[in-house]
Amino acid sequence: MTLAEQFGEIDIYLFDQLLRGRIRPGMRVLDAGCGAGRNLIYMLRAGYEVFAADADAAAVQHVQRLAASLAPALPAANIVAAPVEQMPFPDAFADVVISSAVLHFARDDRQFDAMVREMWRVLKSGGLLWARLASTIGIADQVRSITGRWSLLPDGSERYLVDEALLTQMTHELGGRLLDPIKTTVVSSQRSMTTWVVRKL
Repeated sequence: MTLAEQFGEIDIYLFDQLLRGRIRPGMRVLDAGCGAGRNLIYMLRAGYEVFAADADAAAVQHVQRLAASLAPALPAANIVAAPVEQMPFPDAFADVVISSAVLHFARDDRQFDAMVREMWRVLKSGGLLWARLASTIGIADQVRSITGRWSLLPDGSERYLVDEALLTQMTHELGGRLLDPIKTTVVSSQRSMTTWVVRKL
């Protein structure tokens, strides 16, 4: 099996968490806003207890088919059609919650806050929240605000953009602890993607 077959198109910064042993087989992992499931291929193969949610019913059906192929014993009901801010999972449910390129589609501060707090709600004490999202870090002078944090990026796309101060404040308000420094990749001065890794205390 090639690396591509084993891991699919997994986010490299999520792969980093796997390599460091923070996300291990046997853990219950929830992909909040799973899309087509690109970050779940390895976990489905490796025996993680995978759950996923996405507001797009077609994406959910795709991930259900993917799971049926890679992890036939996994219940199809683990993968549900639901918005991130209203997931039908119990409190303190998951060992790990991942959110890849989802939070920057929040319409405004209220929805962003609701999405983050819902992911935090379903996370166990001691659990790991891993998020990758667009930010202004490194390109603040090239971003134009449209309404509040909803902004136009140099690449022409529109996103809800966080900054380091907001993520630091959110970590404090949630009662979490940063596991890694806030890390950002600036792509040709066109967009900026930040990784936020928090332990729930």
